[in-house]
Amino acid sequence: MTMFDDEFDRIFKRMSGSFFDIDDIFEEFKKNDSNTGPIYYGYTMTVGPNGKPVLKEYGNVKPRLLPTSDNREPIVDVIVDEKEKQVKLVAEMPGVEKTDVKILVQDKFVDISAEHGEKKYHTKVPINYKVDENSAKASYKNGILELVFKLIEDTKPKGKKVEVE
Repeated sequence: MTMFDDEFDRIFKRMSGSFFDIDDIFEEFKKNDSNTGPIYYGYTMTVGPNGKPVLKEYGNVKPRLLPTSDNREPIVDVIVDEKEKQVKLVAEMPGVEKTDVKILVQDKFVDISAEHGEKKYHTKVPINYKVDENSAKASYKNGILELVFKLIEDTKPKGKKVEVE
């Protein structure tokens, strides 16, 4: 192991240590509730002139005060199949049961949520296509939710024909 690797290990331990004290983070964040505006925090790492990594922190909050959320946002893919005339949403939500999944189709959004013990998921997915809400079919297997809608074809001609008098 080189001196460069040792330096990276030291920096990684310093960075990751702040993320494991979740209870302390919540308590300190509640005490200092006067923060308004966006909350951001991060690291930049560069190599200095002597060849050693240089770590700089930035942001308007200390790592102990970073906000966390109970809900996770599942990874969602929207797949449009023009041949089958359908839109498929595929969401990854491992650790929940089929009975835990709740889906609400409203306007041009699909609200997906699930909760099972410590696992909590929530997301709101925009649908940018005309779909038949009544055609929705959902299945959940091995942590993967599939939601399929039929596409509605726009049969109205676009524009308006104007007669010349």
